[in-house]
Amino acid sequence: MTSISNPPPEIKYFNRSTGKMEIEKVYGDMFIKFLYCSVAGQKMGSFFTNKFFSKAYGFFQEIPLSHRKVRPFIEKFNIPIQDYESGSLKALDPKDSYKSFNEFFIRKFKLGKRSFVHQPERMPAFAEARYVGFESIDNEKSYPVKGKYLHAKDLIGNAEVAKIFEGGPLVIARLCPVDYHRYHYPDNGKVIDHFRVAGVYDSVNPFALKYKNQIFIENERYVTILQTENFGRIAYIEVGAICVGKIVQSHPWNKPFLRGEEKGYFLFGGSTVIIVGEKGKWKPSEDLMKNTADGFETYLQLGQEVAVKR
Repeated sequence: MTSISNPPPEIKYFNRSTGKMEIEKVYGDMFIKFLYCSVAGQKMGSFFTNKFFSKAYGFFQEIPLSHRKVRPFIEKFNIPIQDYESGSLKALDPKDSYKSFNEFFIRKFKLGKRSFVHQPERMPAFAEARYVGFESIDNEKSYPVKGKYLHAKDLIGNAEVAKIFEGGPLVIARLCPVDYHRYHYPDNGKVIDHFRVAGVYDSVNPFALKYKNQIFIENERYVTILQTENFGRIAYIEVGAICVGKIVQSHPWNKPFLRGEEKGYFLFGGSTVIIVGEKGKWKPSEDLMKNTADGFETYLQLGQEVAVKR
């Protein structure tokens, strides 16, 4: 298998909807390169990757003055704002309707803009993001860096709980700051356990992953164990990242959930959602696994097929 351990200066990914390879527009790319590639940045790293910096940065995205950033951000990154609900301010142009940058950041899709595959044997994408997928977690898989492996016990942070998922399928969804930042349930079911795993707040940008290879198991994350109707038990892991102000769980733990229902959202900052399954229950979609093997992420719209039942 080809690893994504040496990504090119430009981050390329395959967009399933357009059928084309595309180049990612990176928000804050100069800062990321400074932080992970320069001697000064590496020395200052602990200052920027602790939760207090990220919480403070997130706080400033809540103040009214931050709404001035919204229109330039939309225009620079060509965000199709017509696909989203407007903010809470009255405005002739929806670009000016968000009272803060965070209100824009957690914007919702308009009704009908996204639909979830409904066939029981097909799992819908739980986030609008760039995905990689593996049929099983084992020592032959070296994403994101050669020689470093992802194990269920390290991702989940609880060795006893992780026994259920050893050797099972793995899907990683990376959200950029320009993306829709709400995440959803992949099937009908109920929550059987949930817990927080303390950690740091490194960037999840592929450029950062190249230089620091244990980000997914060292960053702060929230783990939810789901019992699903069609795909067995799933470990659903939200990973914090640099400048993520907060991971918010919007669905009550004690209530059953439905396929496509919102689970929660990230406040400002790009981040990642990871799911790990039981061995033999399901596998990532064929194009997703092929692109992963070729060293590329696959961009999926929310609700498109991401995996299939075995």
